[in-house]
Amino acid sequence: MKMDGALSALNALSHETRLAAYRRLVKAGPDGMSVGELREELDVPPATLTAHLNVLRVADLVQDQREGRVIRVTANFDQMNALLAYLTENCCADARQCEPAPVCVPHTRRGTR
Repeated sequence: MKMDGALSALNALSHETRLAAYRRLVKAGPDGMSVGELREELDVPPATLTAHLNVLRVADLVQDQREGRVIRVTANFDQMNALLAYLTENCCADARQCEPAPVCVPHTRRGTR
């Protein structure tokens, strides 16, 4: 990830509703949630959620897929991990010891990695 991608992602996450939506999608895992389910949980108007999801899409933090009449939204875990790696790439560079940078490897539907 380059600085412009990191800035885009951080900017997208810098709003209370977008951050809440993204955190909820991360919690949902690779199956994601329907836009309707997400809207109900966040208690925001449909047009407002659409606008926020568009900002997250532009930053490549979420992806969606149409399933008939339903749009399912998922967190882009690769992009999230790329952002974390960018933010921590120099972690403890000047220290004698350091813990490894965090990454998220979501479980699949079958409960395996």
